[in-house]
Amino acid sequence: MYLEHYLDSIENLPYELQRNFTLMRDLDQRTQDILKEIDDMADNYTECARNLSPSEKTEQLTKIEESFAKAKELSEDKVQLAMQTYEMVDKHIRKLDFDLARFEADLKEQHEQELAASDEENKDSKSRKKKRKKSRGKSTGAESARKKKRSDEPVIPPLAAVTAFLPSPDVQVLDMPVDPNEPTYCLCHQVSYGEMIGCDNLECPIEWFHFPCVGLTTKPKGKWYCPKCNIEKKKK
Repeated sequence: MYLEHYLDSIENLPYELQRNFTLMRDLDQRTQDILKEIDDMADNYTECARNLSPSEKTEQLTKIEESFAKAKELSEDKVQLAMQTYEMVDKHIRKLDFDLARFEADLKEQHEQELAASDEENKDSKSRKKKRKKSRGKSTGAESARKKKRSDEPVIPPLAAVTAFLPSPDVQVLDMPVDPNEPTYCLCHQVSYGEMIGCDNLECPIEWFHFPCVGLTTKPKGKWYCPKCNIEKKKK
């Protein structure tokens, strides 16, 4: 856009410059011709001054002065035309500098808008991921609470079901590839594996625990509370 406007503005500049330079050359030629006439009149006056009457001398000197005045006028016109040509070119240079500054400012503003849009998109993406994670956490917590109400038997989380078919409970499922979206449990903050037990405190923030992490080898009789909930229960 800036380039097109600028090219339109300087479309007639070459013709205007050519016209001015032609006029300047014409003024210069006319000035040189007058100066040559002045030299001839001065030489003639010097040679004939003794034979001229006072009125003739005055007349010739007046002509020389008039020729000087005309040459000065033409020279001033030439200088004025040169200044006008300079202002014409300088005007386009200033316009070019102004357009370049505006173009640079527009590029900077566009870059800032793109960065802002990218940051906003990243924030929206993080917010969606956070909401999905909270939604999965609430769903898991509600499901665990319902299972606790239905039965006192520990509910085996999804990955723990795999270990039921293994020959030994000591096999570490953590060595297997783990889905990064898989929920974590226990004091160790790891995914479910092996035998696990659920805390009977419905408000327990962790809910499920690995047997080895809480020092169990078999399921205890009656209600069972995790170490943290047990401490809070004793305080109450």
